[in-house]
Amino acid sequence: MTRYDNNKNVKKTFDGKRFLGTRLYPTIQPQDSDIIYISKETDYLDALAYKFYKDASLWWIIALSNNLGNGRLSIPVGLQLRIPININLIMQEYNNLNK
Repeated sequence: MTRYDNNKNVKKTFDGKRFLGTRLYPTIQPQDSDIIYISKETDYLDALAYKFYKDASLWWIIALSNNLGNGRLSIPVGLQLRIPININLIMQEYNNLNK
C-alpha cells in the first residue's frame, strides 16, 4: 500500500507544478461472508490476494482488514487473518474516495 498513485493522482498547483496526490483507503468492516485464514510460513499478502481475488495488487484489502500496516507483504506464521470476500463494495468506496 503506497501513499501515492503514480498514474491517476498527478495534480498541479496553482502555479503549474506537478505533484502526486495521496491515495485514500476505505475502512473495511467485518462481514459474515469473510473467511478466517491461518497464515502459513510461505504466505505473503500479495499471494493471498491472488489466491482469493485473482489479483495480487489487492493485497492492501487484506492488510487493512487485519491492521497489518503499510507495505508489509510478509505475514507472521500462525496469524489468524480475516479475508473479505465481497470486495465489490470495498472497491466502490475506494474508487469514490480517489476520484
